[in-house]
Amino acid sequence: MTIRQRYEGIIARFSEAMPDPKTELHYDTPFHLLLAVILSAQCTDKRVNIVTPPLFEAFPDPASLAASDEATVYEFIKSVTFPNNKTRHLLRAARLLVEEFGGEMPSDIDGLMKLPGVGRKTANVMLSVVWNKGAMAVDTHVFRVSNRIGLTNNSKTPLATEKTLVRYIPEHLLPKAHHWLILHGRYVCKARKPECMDCIIKDLCKSYGKIK
Repeated sequence: MTIRQRYEGIIARFSEAMPDPKTELHYDTPFHLLLAVILSAQCTDKRVNIVTPPLFEAFPDPASLAASDEATVYEFIKSVTFPNNKTRHLLRAARLLVEEFGGEMPSDIDGLMKLPGVGRKTANVMLSVVWNKGAMAVDTHVFRVSNRIGLTNNSKTPLATEKTLVRYIPEHLLPKAHHWLILHGRYVCKARKPECMDCIIKDLCKSYGKIK
């Protein structure tokens, strides 16, 4: 099987099984999605979704959050991982949005990556989820699953994985592919104990039969 055949087969299976995949983070505006994605770093979406409703209500826009302080914001997010750092990131991101972007969310990767707490992965999430752009966010699930099933060949970095996925996946499918790989890694192709017998792509997977 060639790499292109593997991609075509996996895309076809996921397209049928998950025709309209969505992020599991809850949000109502691009600004609130940004907050949720920043909070989700090394934290479960389930925990973030518990924390964000009161946070969103208290801070409906960048200006309201920018005017707040660390002690106040910390109380809203203290149950997520690394709450001190994330408190500072949220405040600084909101203030930069107000000061440099007029309170509007930038819709390009360079503008997004200027925001504190926003790396390439977070910026690509925003581009694909909010604007449906052909961006591939590589988190731990995407990185692991891509290598395991053979979409990449032992890529060493998230950026290398991103470049390979973007090369082989049609641009219009990249936003969906991001979710396909995350959801597959979260619920089927789990890190420690993948559920291979329930996998819809096992016959296309490079590692099927090799994982103990």
